[in-house]
Amino acid sequence: MTETPPIPALHLAGLVKRFGEKYAVAGVDLVVPAGSFYGLVGPNGAGKTTTLSMATGLLRPDAGTAWVHGVNVWADPAVAKAMIGNLADGVRLFDRLTGEQLLTYTAMMFSLPRPEIAGRVHDLIELMDLREAASTIVADYSAGMTKKVALACALVHAPRLLVLDEPFESVDPVSAANIEDVLRSYTASGGTVIVSSHSMDLVQRMCDHVAVIAAGRVLAAGTVDEVRGEQSLQDRFVALVGGRHTSEGPQWLRQS
Repeated sequence: MTETPPIPALHLAGLVKRFGEKYAVAGVDLVVPAGSFYGLVGPNGAGKTTTLSMATGLLRPDAGTAWVHGVNVWADPAVAKAMIGNLADGVRLFDRLTGEQLLTYTAMMFSLPRPEIAGRVHDLIELMDLREAASTIVADYSAGMTKKVALACALVHAPRLLVLDEPFESVDPVSAANIEDVLRSYTASGGTVIVSSHSMDLVQRMCDHVAVIAAGRVLAAGTVDEVRGEQSLQDRFVALVGGRHTSEGPQWLRQS
């Protein structure tokens, strides 16, 4: 008897997005296994953010399909989005609310039972070390604090799939370490994390799977060991995407 393969946490098939004459995403196929910690890496302008925006229902693709745990994101968006916690790049928060109010409001939008909301909000404020800023409006937060409260909003409804675009950018090292511990525990319990990052160290340290994307296409995907082969992930990435300059720089920049 043939076993039915497990349903992936995220399945992208033929995703395409064009802005004018330029293809930002030119046919991305990707399978993210449930329970994995999946890294998406690529140079600036590679199409990572556009791909994740289409995968999570924020941006309609010109072609292709995205499924979250078998649910078509664009055919049944309410069901799909309820399973996603999304930390998207550049999305505005309701920043005239305090941090505590923003988390409470987000929990209510996901229809969490009222008796559970206060406890979850308290736990996330503690986790993100935002106790002293809980009653401050988000518009007055630093970049790092804003990133942390946005991540808390992505976690408040305990999603099955967590999609994080540069989650540790501007976050202090202590908070980043605490967040990393939470994400490891989350994946160990069956949750799935997809993280887009420029940090090869982060991806190599935390991820078990990785995809390299450039010019809107996936160049390599699989486990971290499969993708990097005998090289470091950094060297393999540079070899795939190209663009490394081996010269010593212009003569005028040298000090002797």
